[in-house]
Amino acid sequence: MKSILLLGITFFFSFYHGWSQYTNTINSNRPGASYSAFSVGTGVIQGENGFFYEQRDHSGLRTEASRLGLDYVFRYGLLLEELELIIDGSAAYEQVTDNSTLPGAEYDRSNFLKNTVGVKYLIYDPFKKEGRDQPNLYSWNANNGFQWKNLVPAIAVYAGANFNFGDNPFLPPAEPTVSPKVMLITQHELMPRWVLVSNLIYDKFTGDDPMINYIITLTHSLRNGRFSLFAEHQGYKSDFYGDGVFRIGAAHLLNKNLQVDISGGTNIKDTPRRIFGEVGIAYRLDYHKDPKKKIDNVSDFEKRALRKKKKKRKKRF
Repeated sequence: MKSILLLGITFFFSFYHGWSQYTNTINSNRPGASYSAFSVGTGVIQGENGFFYEQRDHSGLRTEASRLGLDYVFRYGLLLEELELIIDGSAAYEQVTDNSTLPGAEYDRSNFLKNTVGVKYLIYDPFKKEGRDQPNLYSWNANNGFQWKNLVPAIAVYAGANFNFGDNPFLPPAEPTVSPKVMLITQHELMPRWVLVSNLIYDKFTGDDPMINYIITLTHSLRNGRFSLFAEHQGYKSDFYGDGVFRIGAAHLLNKNLQVDISGGTNIKDTPRRIFGEVGIAYRLDYHKDPKKKIDNVSDFEKRALRKKKKKRKKRF
């Protein structure tokens, strides 16, 4: 437990996606498992769903399992641009063959893998600094290469609750009906089109089986802006189970409100050995309205321009 916590903290301090809160095109967390630091924006309702297949072979128990399932996430921009409500869940149907007996026994099971409701809040956005995202008119390299200021991440926090509905064969024994989940999120835009997101998660810590979890996701957007590639590593440890998972995948933007994706991955253990793939879709209903600018929030250049316009109007009359 201590080693996985130290590794997660190390990743956190070593590693943001330079989006504002609301974007003209959909801002999806898919196909990875991590949460981005930024919200979808007020008035935006967004769904991110995926259908997956997984093959699981457990060398110790001598079992083989085929799992079909659905991942679903619903996001809504609440009240403030920095605030987001997230419903995150997964359900699966599994067919198991137990080879520890002769002849082998077969059975199936189904239930939710997880159900979580929480809120995420952006507490620091480096791009809000005046001039932070302005291009350098004298240097192409400064606009397209690494800059030291990119090491400063956007930071968000998350707090939520896990819900367990009755006797669940996928969850540890004595799993509490409700348990808390908290998360620290950082997001770096290392270079144009290269984004690194990290999540450090402490989950179910009021129960008998608390879990430490970290996720590191690297995303690269291709030059046409329609396609993106990602690679991800996730590690987690509890008394019941620990593992490391690697994922890769790609996403394609069909239009400003619709994205499709494909991904796959495997783990590092053989208890069980996991190989999985997923296809997904992210879509949004966009009712966002830009807030009206107040004079106090207008830049000095814009203020001078407004004062000049007022003086010209006075002279005319």
